[in-house]
Amino acid sequence: MELQFNSVETIANLNASAAFQVDSGKVFKEDTDIVPVIIDERLSYVPWGGDNALPYNILNLIESDETLSTCQQFNAEVCYGSGLRYNVDESTKAVKQEVEDFLLDNAVAQYWLGVCHDFKHFAFCVSVIILNAEGNKVVRLIRKEACYCRLSPAEKDGSIKYLLYANWRNVIASRDDIEVIDLLDVNSPWRDLAIRMGKIAGDDGKTAIRTKSRKFAVLTRVPTPDSTYYPIPYYGSLFRGKWYNIKQLIGMAKEAKLKNIAPIKYQIEISNKYWDSIFKSEGITDRKEQQKRIVKEKQQILDFLTGVENAGKVWFSTFYVAPTGEVQHEVVINKIDNDKEGGDWSTDIQEAVNMFCFTMRVHSNLVGSVPGKSQTNNSGSDKRELYTIAHSLQKPYHDLLFTVHRMIIRFNGWKGAYPECPFVQLSLLSDHVDAQEVTMENDDDKDGKPSKDEVWKHNS
Repeated sequence: MELQFNSVETIANLNASAAFQVDSGKVFKEDTDIVPVIIDERLSYVPWGGDNALPYNILNLIESDETLSTCQQFNAEVCYGSGLRYNVDESTKAVKQEVEDFLLDNAVAQYWLGVCHDFKHFAFCVSVIILNAEGNKVVRLIRKEACYCRLSPAEKDGSIKYLLYANWRNVIASRDDIEVIDLLDVNSPWRDLAIRMGKIAGDDGKTAIRTKSRKFAVLTRVPTPDSTYYPIPYYGSLFRGKWYNIKQLIGMAKEAKLKNIAPIKYQIEISNKYWDSIFKSEGITDRKEQQKRIVKEKQQILDFLTGVENAGKVWFSTFYVAPTGEVQHEVVINKIDNDKEGGDWSTDIQEAVNMFCFTMRVHSNLVGSVPGKSQTNNSGSDKRELYTIAHSLQKPYHDLLFTVHRMIIRFNGWKGAYPECPFVQLSLLSDHVDAQEVTMENDDDKDGKPSKDEVWKHNS
């Protein structure tokens, strides 16, 4: 059962409504230190957020807004391009056959789109490679969903030994509920794998297989200014600011108008921690009982607002002082200006959508027209250039994502092969030609051999 925190409630005797919202700005904030969670005497993990539910909170915010979810889908599809492929034009016939067999044995398209989604949602992704019994060939490539991955605490030398994969939405009762996978060195995964499997000599100068494991995780992270276990996505500013809540409130106001109920007069922002503190202090664990308690608390706030117009009242709520000195209240009641009562909020919704698209680095013309009664639209040439720019900006992400595939090609000895991800270059109508695929790959991926495809083709 999903708890319903957001709602529009009618205030009796006031001919007005109140919109209850969870303050999105608190989704990334933690007022306590995050410490490792111990599973048993040999295994522990670093939680993702104070309650280990941060990725699910982020997903819930994304899925609750049609503009944000569409922008995320668009960014993942742009990163996908024309799909991942291993270029074997300069390889031998035997290598071509081995590569073809490998690609047929693995759901590469599903894997590639999945890691693109993880990269755009959480700024990191996890690939798992599985070797054959002899340990001399990589035979499987699997994506592990980022939201279900956790990292073990770093060792004294800074290395992270294990990746833990489990359904963290549920209560983890024992080690049996967790898949523990050896994690290759984040900074040098190829060297770590080669040493473990005896491909090259280790620090002791000896060459020998050093592990019985045949399954390894490769963590690919977007370098961020603040180096943490789990990177904070760049679009986190959207939740820290006010525009996410503003857009949600406009939607509620529209719904209130369509249902012919009283206009929204109050916006009530309540932190998740406020609800958690109520559940904890009253010992409520059942989801149905928690929802009943939410309804009761909302009614108490509405009863308070009912008398505000006729008598002086004070609402007491808990708060804490952030390190910046800013007071963070867990309940905030905002009175809304009724000048727009009966209006359609068209200008405001356009402004909110444009702010969302700006934060997500998606031009609104590429995912749909800007909402509102007065529409503006770019020319076909402008849209084509925007499309080209969007694809060109995926270059650094592809370089990061190609690391695991360069490892596979090197480990399996597929000489002449290299990973690439072309994209469709749109053509002008005046060119009288169909769209074409172009690539932007590194010389490093091709062992220093230039290719005729390594040209940024521009038909305008």
